[in-house]
Amino acid sequence: MRVSRLYTPISLVTGKCIELDDENGHYVRTVLRLKNAAELILFNGEGGEYYCTVAEVSRKSVMITIGQWSNRSVESPLQITLGLGISRGDRMDLSVQKAVELGVYSITPLLTERCVVQFKGEKRPQRLLHWQKIVQHAAEQSGRTQLPLLSDVALLQEWVGAQQGLKVFLDPYAETSLATLKPEAMQVTLLTGPEGGFAEQERGIAKAAGFIPVRLGQRILRTETASLAALSAVQMLWGDFAQ
Repeated sequence: MRVSRLYTPISLVTGKCIELDDENGHYVRTVLRLKNAAELILFNGEGGEYYCTVAEVSRKSVMITIGQWSNRSVESPLQITLGLGISRGDRMDLSVQKAVELGVYSITPLLTERCVVQFKGEKRPQRLLHWQKIVQHAAEQSGRTQLPLLSDVALLQEWVGAQQGLKVFLDPYAETSLATLKPEAMQVTLLTGPEGGFAEQERGIAKAAGFIPVRLGQRILRTETASLAALSAVQMLWGDFAQ
């Protein structure tokens, strides 16, 4: 029987009894319908996980007894940073979710010239919180014990200059393929555009910052397909897909 995994941002110590936050408590009580003595795995994103048991379930609280710690890790040896041009609705959600499953180290949502999403008032922090929840749930589902970093929304021209390792951006008209490149110190930075792709000026900014334009085959991929294909490709070439 599969044991459910939950992320919690609090400190976890073997032998302690903790109360789950309202969201996790509701999930355990209402969705999973776990009873006393049921097994559960908790992790806080700092590495490793804890085998726990449900101590008490009531309408007001869910208490968990923290058990043995396991130094389990499924992290890739390749550190992948993803600059993700913001796309609309489900496309962005899918890109964030699958990037976590594919082993990304960090994600930065990027505002680009052809980005059609507008952030007004409280919308920006709300979207970041929404994406952060997607990161957490994807980490729970995929068995990760370290939580990928989700950075604040940034402008492309400000973000590119701060990146390290092998730096590439996806361009269907490029002549270079990933197979001809090598990562630097096992670090790769991927830059992908929104629905309309990069403007010519943005392509120049990326190249000036050391980003290499690369193509993924002969076909033009949708934005949500391109980022996931690139992540899969670098994991196969230099990461843990070939292990």
